[in-house]
Amino acid sequence: MASSRLPTTQYTADEFLICAGTILFRHAPSPSSSLSSPSERPPPLQVCLLLHTVRNEWLLPKGRKDRFEPINTTAIRETFEETGYSCKLLPITLATRAPLPGSQAKDCVEVVQNCEEPFMMTLRQVPTGGVKMIWWFVSVVDRAEEEKVEGTQTEVESYLSEFVDVEEALERATFQSDRDVIRRAFDLVNETYGGDIRHLL
Repeated sequence: MASSRLPTTQYTADEFLICAGTILFRHAPSPSSSLSSPSERPPPLQVCLLLHTVRNEWLLPKGRKDRFEPINTTAIRETFEETGYSCKLLPITLATRAPLPGSQAKDCVEVVQNCEEPFMMTLRQVPTGGVKMIWWFVSVVDRAEEEKVEGTQTEVESYLSEFVDVEEALERATFQSDRDVIRRAFDLVNETYGGDIRHLL
């Protein structure tokens, strides 16, 4: 029996966990900002971080995919549950290998506008064996003046959510892998919208 032509690692269902999360953006609240003045300099972008109050770690919102749940639904649900902010996926211009439905073209990278596919994936080894796959999406608060909803976390969660400017988020995030995800998401939002997402809020 022939071996695969390419290096291959396989996991059974009891050895992998599928997770998803988002980098949740909004503009910093500013009394001088106005949605009706697009030429006005936009307030800085902010990212929502979570403080794990038990471990004292600053993290990104993410969680496990439920059975039968689409992965993008997981990302939005987990973000809302852990942060308390209702959000939606933010379409971005993205270089992706995801093909169009029904495409028979050979696998290749295409630059796609208004893309809501995952922009990054984290593969994490689990101490008990197996791996955790975390699919990352870009999201934005549902409305410009969206209020935080209290009581959205599960009984086992202990987070405080806070929006901070992107540069502060890059310093505050506990793990380098999260900082890398934040930086990539910020770069994509800048490339797509010039850092101004006010018309989407």
